[in-house]
Amino acid sequence: MKIVSPTFRWNVLFVLVILLSLFLAGCAGKAPPRLPKIGWAAPALAVSSSRTASPTARVAPSETPTSAPTATSTRTPLPTGTPAPTATRTSTPTVTPTAPPPNPLSIEYMSRQSYPGSDIVIEQTLPAGEGYSRYVASYLSDGLKIYGLLTVPDGDKPASGWPVIIFNHGHITPELYRTTERYVAYVDAIARRGYIVFKSDYRGHGSSEGTASGSYGSPDYTIDVLNALSSLKRYKDADPGRIGMWGHSMGGGITLRAMVTVPDIKAGVIWAGTVESYPDMFKRSSLTPTPNWMRQSLARRWRADLVAQYGTPEDNPQFWESISPNFFLQHLSGPVQLHHGTRDQSVPIVLSETLKRQIDAAGKPAEYYTYEGDNHNISNNFTLAMERSIEFFDEYVKNAPAGGEAPQPSD
Repeated sequence: MKIVSPTFRWNVLFVLVILLSLFLAGCAGKAPPRLPKIGWAAPALAVSSSRTASPTARVAPSETPTSAPTATSTRTPLPTGTPAPTATRTSTPTVTPTAPPPNPLSIEYMSRQSYPGSDIVIEQTLPAGEGYSRYVASYLSDGLKIYGLLTVPDGDKPASGWPVIIFNHGHITPELYRTTERYVAYVDAIARRGYIVFKSDYRGHGSSEGTASGSYGSPDYTIDVLNALSSLKRYKDADPGRIGMWGHSMGGGITLRAMVTVPDIKAGVIWAGTVESYPDMFKRSSLTPTPNWMRQSLARRWRADLVAQYGTPEDNPQFWESISPNFFLQHLSGPVQLHHGTRDQSVPIVLSETLKRQIDAAGKPAEYYTYEGDNHNISNNFTLAMERSIEFFDEYVKNAPAGGEAPQPSD
């Protein structure tokens, strides 16, 4: 039996130790076995190593690193580097009350509106007057068909057209009104002196469309008259630059309101006009019996409605002045002539007296005639009063510079 020397045994052991060391060193540098992506934790390595295992080594990474999914938010993320906004406490905003719309009777409001009128349409030819032709004509106002009495002088028309007088009649029960009745002598006297005369049947009167409303609680009749003015400006026989206005009773108040609303009326003549301001009317009606023209207005409840909405003149003087032509006399479009009978039982003469003083104070020209013992229609002095009226129109309308620019028809 061969005996192995001790030296040989130690050499073999030394080689085995070297090989084992190399083996262990290789195992230590070798990647761990590949694990499934999910579902279980990797077991601990059986071979110890000088490296400390990372705590996150329990979940094996995939071969290609991927980003972790991001939670979706309904907010738009802020840009990088932009600090998040700090919540601040905001005070409740102060709400400024909206000013109520102006009342349609307001002179300022009416002055900003347009009154385009329309072409004049001849609806019926009537028997002629002395030196003039007569027609029932129509025009448009606020989309309503309004009728009226139109007279046109005979003879050679002036190069610029005939001068025009718009005739504003007084209160007549609308249901009883007829185009060719009442004021026949008044219209005839002016028509025979070489003027086109147009007497509007305000809305709700005669055959005119719309609803009658009165002149103190609504601007409707004034709107109808101003649309008649624009319509006559484009009428083929009329001079658009020579137009005056005549008014009796309620028509006198309409004339005054029209003359402070538009600049196109060369002169106005008012007979026994309802021309007092609203504040003066309140004061006077509390001291004296209510006249016929006011009783009719009160029956329509216009005054009660306005007081309910705006208060009395004492409570809200600014409103009542804003709808009174008397506070806008500096805007009168031309001279005014006033006539009044001293025994007028319908409209007190103090109304004309007060208006004359107010026009004087505004620095505007005005004439004033009284007729002793005469009535509301100035019947006893009709010829004299009419002659004065026509002479006034001759001076300020007929003898005004002829011609003017006619408005273009609307589309």
